[in-house]
Amino acid sequence: MELTAIIVEDEANSREILSNYLKKYCPSVTLLGEAANIKDGLELIGAQAPHLVFLDVEMPFGNAFDLLEQIPHRTFETVFVTAYEQYAKDALNHHAAYYLMKPINIDELIKAVAHVTEIKQREEKLDNAVLTPNSKNVMGKITLPQQDGFEILNVTDILYCKADDNYTEIFLGNGRKILVSKTLKYFERALANFSFARIHKSYLVNVNEVVRYHSGKGGSVVVYNGKELLVSASKKKDFLAYFE
Repeated sequence: MELTAIIVEDEANSREILSNYLKKYCPSVTLLGEAANIKDGLELIGAQAPHLVFLDVEMPFGNAFDLLEQIPHRTFETVFVTAYEQYAKDALNHHAAYYLMKPINIDELIKAVAHVTEIKQREEKLDNAVLTPNSKNVMGKITLPQQDGFEILNVTDILYCKADDNYTEIFLGNGRKILVSKTLKYFERALANFSFARIHKSYLVNVNEVVRYHSGKGGSVVVYNGKELLVSASKKKDFLAYFE
């Protein structure tokens, strides 16, 4: 698959290095343009609608997060380029597909492009389609601890789980909601042998109850009751694999 891309980076030397690396080592990427600041980057993204944006974190008059906040409905993937390790977590939390440390490692750049290419290929197949997962392994029961004992629940009754600090909200197909004093990580482990996917830091979803996928800001899924849930970029690739 051919990818279109732009670079938003305030340092001319860094833009030139990345551009040359892309031309030499990533022939599937067509560079549509470059921008040196947030304002020009926003205009270029709006005009070109690229598949991929290589985005420096620290720039004059704002940073990468300021740019992304101004594009609430985006269809491109983001690769953060930064000299600061502390931005890695923020990059993933802001729906970056990948992040590269400066100076750019060529092998990591190739991996980043391959990662985004795979995501885009899967999205093309699944975007706005009625989804049918390739796994139906949901039969079983789970025990939910309660203040006055415990409740045994059929796994098939669960639509999705939502994190609520040290609690988890369990949403069922009959419209009922159960609050449990366990973290979402606990349920991720407890349901690991069933068809549940961690799609976001806040959501664990029964993939058999997902009916549609929408690309965009990290992407989102719709479960059969109509509820739309965000998919983070770092979880997107593994989630989409359920439907191939």
